[in-house]
Amino acid sequence: MEFPERFSTLPEYAFPRLRALLDSHAPGGDVVHMTIGEPKHAFPAWVTDVIAEHAAGFNRYPPNEGAPELRQAMTGWIARRYGVTVDPETEIMPLNGTREGLYNAAMALCPELKNGQKPVVLAPNPFYQVYMVAAYSVAAEPMLIPATAATGHLPDYAALPAEVLNRTTIAYLCSPANPQGAVASREYWTTLIRLAEQYDFKIFADECYSEIYRDAAPTGALDVARALGADPERVVIFHSLSKRSNLPGLRSGFVAGGPQNMRRIRQLRTYAGTPLPLPLQMAAAKVWQDEAHVDENRALYQEKYRIADAVLSGAQGYQPPDAGFFLWLPVDDGEAAALKLWQETGVRVLPGEYLAQDYQGQNPGKEFIRVAMVAPKEDMGDALTQLRDCLYR
Repeated sequence: MEFPERFSTLPEYAFPRLRALLDSHAPGGDVVHMTIGEPKHAFPAWVTDVIAEHAAGFNRYPPNEGAPELRQAMTGWIARRYGVTVDPETEIMPLNGTREGLYNAAMALCPELKNGQKPVVLAPNPFYQVYMVAAYSVAAEPMLIPATAATGHLPDYAALPAEVLNRTTIAYLCSPANPQGAVASREYWTTLIRLAEQYDFKIFADECYSEIYRDAAPTGALDVARALGADPERVVIFHSLSKRSNLPGLRSGFVAGGPQNMRRIRQLRTYAGTPLPLPLQMAAAKVWQDEAHVDENRALYQEKYRIADAVLSGAQGYQPPDAGFFLWLPVDDGEAAALKLWQETGVRVLPGEYLAQDYQGQNPGKEFIRVAMVAPKEDMGDALTQLRDCLYR
């Protein structure tokens, strides 16, 4: 029996790799999980009430394009957050989590050839793994561009040679960045959008951490694109309730962009997608309309930023994140540091190289660990103190 070769070079996923590294060793203390970015703060208590109120909707197939109430709630949020008007009929579609959208948008929008050649899909390195898998699935060449301290922890796509940019069809950009917490400025977005206009590629803006930040709210790609008068089809944005509202299990996100892009994405969804059940859509609509719980959630993370700064400010190379809920901490070797920390303290973190791939013989994540600040703040403070004393003293 033969199997397809297009996925044969995929690395093992990060968390099975982590289990293989750590699980044969006993923890050195009470276990504290700081690996996966799964929010642990409370979600709004009324969410389950809304689901129960609309439970009869479970006996209906949900509409492919999403319920009108949900689309209106989402476009209303975009207008309040970014000052951008999005047509709820033609420019947005609810998603069953943003991973679905980040993958299927490439399936719907990446052409088979670009200027007569195999297309290129750009992604930051480190990266969210779905970017690479989407590129392989459309028979494109994934090109993972280092996002290091030298480039502000964001990829410098403008520095790529013209022969690469002439083959580029899609550029993924995560802002705020996972795992580094860097935020793309208005100037960064402007440069990238103008580059995309010059070389005729689309930008997929993964903005799922946009509501978790220290001070100023991150600039949005669609906001900048509209201000520049860019082609409406140039930028596609992706958002989620998972981090914003501590609802990763609700699986509510959206994709928004120009009407031609959205028509193609919706058409593919008709054949291959799974819309969110109607009771969950009704709950999501109310969540997108409410900001009070988002403000409370952000305040909790801002407390955690202050705790991390207080504990780690003396650690060599510590760089406080601007947004998101990850710490990207420098070490000599990520795997060795994660294993040492586990064996001596029971604190469980992720080696940075598991989130990256080699580029020109170097892995930009190898000398880092990723630490998720999702535990209760008291537990997080204790765990970071153990981490500091184990790895930096």
